[in-house]
Amino acid sequence: MPEPYKCRTESPELLAMRSLNNRMNLPPKDKQHYFNLRKGYEGEVKFDSYTEKLQCDCIILNDLLLRVNSTTFQIDSLIITLDRVFLYEVKNFKGDYYYDSDLLYKKPKIEVINPLLQLQRSESLLRQLLLSLGFNLPIDSSVVFINPEFTLYQAPLNEPFIFSTQLNHYFKQQNTISTKIDSKHKMLADQLVSLHMADSPFTQVAPYEYNRLRKGISCLNCDSFSLSIEGQKCVCKECGYVEVVAAAVMRCVHEFNMLFPKQEITTNIIHDWCQVVNSKKRIRRILASHFNRIGVHRWTLVVLQASFLSLTRPMRDNSRRKSPCFVVHRTL
Repeated sequence: MPEPYKCRTESPELLAMRSLNNRMNLPPKDKQHYFNLRKGYEGEVKFDSYTEKLQCDCIILNDLLLRVNSTTFQIDSLIITLDRVFLYEVKNFKGDYYYDSDLLYKKPKIEVINPLLQLQRSESLLRQLLLSLGFNLPIDSSVVFINPEFTLYQAPLNEPFIFSTQLNHYFKQQNTISTKIDSKHKMLADQLVSLHMADSPFTQVAPYEYNRLRKGISCLNCDSFSLSIEGQKCVCKECGYVEVVAAAVMRCVHEFNMLFPKQEITTNIIHDWCQVVNSKKRIRRILASHFNRIGVHRWTLVVLQASFLSLTRPMRDNSRRKSPCFVVHRTL
């Protein structure tokens, strides 16, 4: 059973929007954008549950963001076999839709973007990229409608659509592929992974300010802010989920650094961000166990990400005591 050569992770955009959705009242347009991101990711993860069970010899690449000839394109899932590449565009649509004259509508008559257009664009750009890398493999591309509550009326028989009810049979057929991949295919996979762009130019995150965000530690299980500190544990009053205090605080540090990558990490700011942990000494101990203290000066060089250096300006507060600043050694 092949392991994904490139695993799927939640995008920085989805992580940021989830955090903002928990900590502020998003405008309806931004809230809908967040729901769409979350729904899309859930559909892709569900598709992964099928590809991860494949028995044939292949290489699975998930969630690639690539560029060819100054044009950026995204691939939900790519499977490399000996004699061809399988390209999948995954859609988590729900409800009743119908197809008419190459157009896709949600009933009663709301036109939506036909995913075939995106698939055709991705296939064309992928073919150009493969040729530039010295590979001339055929591309077998499909749109996967992963949601079992999706119905497409008047679905054309000649279009590369795969519906949720067809997936088991489809992957059983894939498992009949008996050919073995070789080192050239692994080299191709390595090249595609190396070309993957970590930062998407399509990211759309709602505007936000620190002072307008809700402070506190949210429950890892249900997102509630109704947490209490009981010894070494954070306990959610809503669902009963228990998390070690140090782990919860570090999760909040990751979240803070994601939302404010140019802001220095200090005891004061993390104490204010977490709220529920009353003791600043406890916050300081947790930070000190993960980071190196590099001084108490307001102007401090901080390594915020693996390849990102930032000279941050002093924080504006009325505190006389300056909190120590910590350097982040690994990517947050």
